Amino acid sequence: MDYKDYYKILGVSRTANPNEIKTVYRRLARKYHPDVNPGDQAAEARFKEINEAYEVLADPEKRKRYDMFGSNWRRTGSFDEAFRQSGGQPANFGDFFGGAGVGFSEFFEMLFGGGPDRRTRTASFAAADVEENFEVSLAEVLVGGHRIFTVRVPSRDGSIRQRRIDVKIPPGVRDGKRLRISGEGSMRSDGSRGDLFLRVRITQDPKFERDGDDLMTDVRVELVEAMLGSEVSIPTLDDSPLTMRIPPETRDGSRLRLRGQGLPRADTGVRGDMLVRVRVQLPENLTERERDLFREMAELRAKRSVRTMVN
Repeated sequence: MDYKDYYKILGVSRTANPNEIKTVYRRLARKYHPDVNPGDQAAEARFKEINEAYEVLADPEKRKRYDMFGSNWRRTGSFDEAFRQSGGQPANFGDFFGGAGVGFSEFFEMLFGGGPDRRTRTASFAAADVEENFEVSLAEVLVGGHRIFTVRVPSRDGSIRQRRIDVKIPPGVRDGKRLRISGEGSMRSDGSRGDLFLRVRITQDPKFERDGDDLMTDVRVELVEAMLGSEVSIPTLDDSPLTMRIPPETRDGSRLRLRGQGLPRADTGVRGDMLVRVRVQLPENLTERERDLFREMAELRAKRSVRTMVN
């Protein structure tokens, strides 16, 4: 099953409370409702996706399972449920599944491998692998680095232990990439451990959008700066100083390219570009002198227009 990031679909953080989720859902549902977008198949698909995400995140139990198991949440139930049905004793998985000698690796296999009738050696090994979501910021994508990640790992006796793992974040890592940590999965019946896979989820940044290896950001300029040209400061992920020349007569919405100021490519390390969208701000609270200047400019523009028509 393909992983769907329901938090990203709704545009909320993973710590969003139920009221925040409901508010965002209502706004999106109104925007993409088929009655508002008749005949728009893309809007209809988006509406269905939004409803699917809300159905899970609005239900505390479903959200809990989704946060723990990701794309497998529908198939797994929850650890809590399994513990309750087994009498609350992690070591009683054999009784829970109706047979003595069923260890924790078999329990994990049933969760992810399809049931006891499919317990092949290959399935047992695959069931010992564990996958978790791993949130990474755009700033970390830029430079890479290390982060301590705490994961809950099942032990052979059925207990859950917490492990602190030093995770290396490669520069230029893409959303959805899996980072493999060998030997940090669940215990197999032969005493070996599976692997931990961390699924990278790039968090939203308030100032930047990502397009492959390129970054996009907005810069606001005054009308006079857009008309006459100027130099403006551009935001960066690492807060390093960066300026850009705005050419004279730059239109609102124009995109200017700063080469080599984007994100590094994972294979070569060569950086992409930064695309800067110019947002022209109209002046407010004009003085009378400023109004006179605009009137004068309007007269000059009108005269020039007349001369152009005559010629």
